[in-house]
Amino acid sequence: MTKEPKINTSSLSLLAMAGLTPYQEAKDEEYMNPKQLKHFRLILETWLKQLRGEMGKTVTHMQDEAANFPDPADRATQEEEFSLELRARDRERKLIKKIEKTLLKIENDDFGFCDSCGVEIGIKRLEARPTADLCIDCKTLAELREKQMGI
Repeated sequence: MTKEPKINTSSLSLLAMAGLTPYQEAKDEEYMNPKQLKHFRLILETWLKQLRGEMGKTVTHMQDEAANFPDPADRATQEEEFSLELRARDRERKLIKKIEKTLLKIENDDFGFCDSCGVEIGIKRLEARPTADLCIDCKTLAELREKQMGI
């Protein structure tokens, strides 16, 4: 069985792609001040640009590589490769929507706070997962509920 391609979304590579280093909070710095919001906006916009670029490459690749192989095994292999690539792009499409939603939260000064309890999510957690909308405690509870419900 073939492994699905992984999306390169590690926080370090996102920071590097955006030309940033991990955010260093100053003593007594206000949470989600304009400087922090700019930091995360750059990360999210870079990520969005990278994902959109990958989607464009997929279309080109599939058009260039599409062939009508006479051998059924070759045809099946190509279709399986295309299927895996399309599934990866579908996940990326959903991620793009989540990134756009997160960018909107930045514009509305609603970024960085837990959607469930309202506490600060935290700079380090947001750098690891810029689209996080739950604090670690609420996310843990949600995952436990999902596990118990068999979702």
